[in-house]
Amino acid sequence: MNQVESVEILLVEDNPHDAELALRALKKNNFTNRIVVATNGEEALDFIFARGAFSDRAIEDAPRVVLLDLKLPKVDGLEVLRTLKRDPRTRTIPVVVLTSSQEESDVVESYRLGVNSYIVKPVDFKNFVESVRTLGFYWLLFNQPPKI
Repeated sequence: MNQVESVEILLVEDNPHDAELALRALKKNNFTNRIVVATNGEEALDFIFARGAFSDRAIEDAPRVVLLDLKLPKVDGLEVLRTLKRDPRTRTIPVVVLTSSQEESDVVESYRLGVNSYIVKPVDFKNFVESVRTLGFYWLLFNQPPKI
């Protein structure tokens, strides 16, 4: 099994600073050995649906959790979420919105579309590390997802 096939976390984040913070937080908690970063919504969908640059992987080798920013180029996070939850092959993949948006309309729409959790990114690095640590432990160690 190659590294792409054994992905546990798909981090969808276009801000390099926020992506680096998330990766540092995941590394600090030993969750970085199987993570892929997508920098826009189109790349995230290509990865999940095994198309384009990711056509060599199987759609069944889905990430165990998607950490999804909402404000993304090409395809925004809400459209990524809508697409994942609409398709029977991917609707059971847990999606955690990890965003700076505190807009009530984003929260409501995310849950309407089937998000599993909505978390506003803490500004403070220590709190961010703790949030990501908790996410990692819950979604990778405790949660038992169905097979796709």
